Amino acid sequence: MDAFEVNKTVGAVLAALLVIFGSRTMLDIIAREHGPEKPGWAIPVKEVAAPTKEPAAPFDAAQILALLPKASPDNGHDTFKKCMQCHTSDKGGRTLTGPNLFGIVGRTRASMAGFPYSEAMKTHPGNWTFEELAKYLHDPKADIPGNKMAFAGVKDNAELADLLVFLRKLSDNPPPLPQ
Repeated sequence: MDAFEVNKTVGAVLAALLVIFGSRTMLDIIAREHGPEKPGWAIPVKEVAAPTKEPAAPFDAAQILALLPKASPDNGHDTFKKCMQCHTSDKGGRTLTGPNLFGIVGRTRASMAGFPYSEAMKTHPGNWTFEELAKYLHDPKADIPGNKMAFAGVKDNAELADLLVFLRKLSDNPPPLPQ
C-alpha cells in the first residue's frame, strides 16, 4: 500500500466521523430539546412572613453618664483608634476628613475654624456636652440628620463611656465629669 492509498483511507475515516458528529450537532441546533412539562421533583417552598422588627428603645444618655466615673480613658483610647482615620487629637493638630478633636468637650458645635461643616451641623446649636457627645457618637446620622460624618456609631454603652472619658482628657483644662 502506497502513501496515496493511506491518505485516501484516513480521509475516508475522517469524512465519516465528520458526517456522524456534524449531523448530530446540526440536529441539536435545529431541534432544540425542550424542558419537561412537569419537573421531576417539586421543592416545597413555604412563604416566610417578614420578621416584625420591634422599634428600638430610644437612646438614653443618662445610662452612659452614669458609667463615666468608672470608665477607662485607656480603653477609650483604643476605641478612639477607629476615629483616627478622620480625626486628629493632638493640640493644634491638622484637620483630616473630620475636625481636630482636641478640646471637644465643652466646645461649641461647628466652631473649628477652617473646617467645612455640613449645613446640618452648622444649624444645630449648642455645645458638645457629655450628653450631646454621647447621643451623637451613639448614632451620628440619627442625632443630627444630614451631617457628613460617615460613622455608624458606638453602640456599646461601656465602650462609649470609655471614649467620652478619653475625649475629656484631650484638653488643657479637662471639664469635670457630670454628677
